[in-house]
Amino acid sequence: MKTLQPVWDALRPPQRKATMILLVASVVLLLWKYYCAPEIYEVCFAPPPIGPVAPEVGGAVCHFLSTLLLLGVVPVLIVKRVFGESLRDYGVSVGVVVRTVRTFLIFAPIFAIAGYVGSHDPAMLERFPINRHAGQSLSMFALHAATYFLYYMGWEFFFRGFMLFGLRASVGDANAVLIQTLASALVHIGNPAAETFGAIIAGLLWGMLALRTRSLLSGLGQHFLLGITLDWFLCFG
Repeated sequence: MKTLQPVWDALRPPQRKATMILLVASVVLLLWKYYCAPEIYEVCFAPPPIGPVAPEVGGAVCHFLSTLLLLGVVPVLIVKRVFGESLRDYGVSVGVVVRTVRTFLIFAPIFAIAGYVGSHDPAMLERFPINRHAGQSLSMFALHAATYFLYYMGWEFFFRGFMLFGLRASVGDANAVLIQTLASALVHIGNPAAETFGAIIAGLLWGMLALRTRSLLSGLGQHFLLGITLDWFLCFG
């Protein structure tokens, strides 16, 4: 029984919450990686397409919504119903307003430029935009931007909210930042190398900013700006 003591300890407070977060993260991220790809949903729209929706558009929108559901809604329910905690403790607030606004204004131009630079990488053109019809018109791009933002909401809450703020009490701030960075970087495997290695830098930065500002908003805004700027220049640049 002594050999099982570490297992029992992991199931008791205060380690129980961290154990659950890491277990949920393992399952949810594999489900997302294997069953939420746009290509999976495209078959629902072709052939023939359901109404006027092209397969690439429907697949992308379903991908964004399923990401919000799996990476956003599911952990929110765990925080509220299982942990009985406030979402404010997981960065769902404005936080320290001055820090949130200041850090966004400082880093926003950098990520906008990174999006422009990335648009010149042929590997990025093969992968993005996820909605291949985003560049057909400004209205289609607006639809793409609106639904894409839902994707980023789910993504940021899962890594910088659920994992980071959920683990910090057990492993410390530095290790919580590193663990969520590791997880977010690993699910980028298969994407262009520049994006995957960039995910390490971004994960560290947005993790530290979440702790500094006590909010997900600055990192969420920067992440969305990076993605939508890249797509804009890929479509219209």
